[in-house]
Amino acid sequence: MNLQYALGIAGLTLAVGIGTAAFAGPDEDKLVINDVIEMITEAPAPEHVKQLGTIYSGWRFRTDDTQALEADDFSNPAMLAVDAAAEAFSKVEGEAGKSCASCHEDVSKFKGLAPSMPKVVDGKVVVFEDMINSCRTNNMKAEAWKWNSDEMQGMVALIKNQSRGMPVNVTIDGDAKPFWEKGKEMYYTRYGQLELSCANCHEDNYGNMIRADHLSQGQINGFPTYRLKQAKLISVHNRFKGCIRDTRAETFKEGSDEFKALELYVASRGNGLSVETPAVRQ
Repeated sequence: MNLQYALGIAGLTLAVGIGTAAFAGPDEDKLVINDVIEMITEAPAPEHVKQLGTIYSGWRFRTDDTQALEADDFSNPAMLAVDAAAEAFSKVEGEAGKSCASCHEDVSKFKGLAPSMPKVVDGKVVVFEDMINSCRTNNMKAEAWKWNSDEMQGMVALIKNQSRGMPVNVTIDGDAKPFWEKGKEMYYTRYGQLELSCANCHEDNYGNMIRADHLSQGQINGFPTYRLKQAKLISVHNRFKGCIRDTRAETFKEGSDEFKALELYVASRGNGLSVETPAVRQ
């Protein structure tokens, strides 16, 4: 074992305080949004996730106060962005004189799409941001939105919100398989000076404390999520970038082929959990 790796693992061990005193697994609370929509926050791990017996939504690892925000749309700060996106859905933009509604009529027609995303189309991994910008540039003849802009993440949240409560069911075989394998390889690759992988935290140490935070399994069924630390909706690629940066490594860009493959793989790890978008996390 080289010195750099030893120091990295030592740092992680100290940070999460491995041992029974520092372990605080997922709570047993149930998430029912608006006292109506019951979420699946615990499910048997998909067959392809052999390292876990049970999968848990990140909601189950949050404080009571944070959990309460997501359980009520009137309290959920992300719903402001969703409401703004609902207005933007009917707003005419671009040289073609069209809005999203010009083609799609009502956003409710997207119900059922989120559980299957990302998916592979014409040999490429397609995520929601791709679909939205394709419509804007090709159909509306409008400017593309930046990946992490409020407009983009609000629209992604609005569309995914139509499927809230439905179980994630991402396809991993067929055309998706090589991209899924690439994402899986990334998930287990050690990055940075600390030589840590996604799995080191979210598979090996979920339930432990890292500084003041409670490590979850890193499920992404609630993204875009309102992160209290950043006081805004953030994309899953923003979170990937932050995690890799925290290993003290150079990271990939939002929208990169690498992060799209990783999104496909990580999304499939949540097969069976409910779509929660927009979730609230610390």
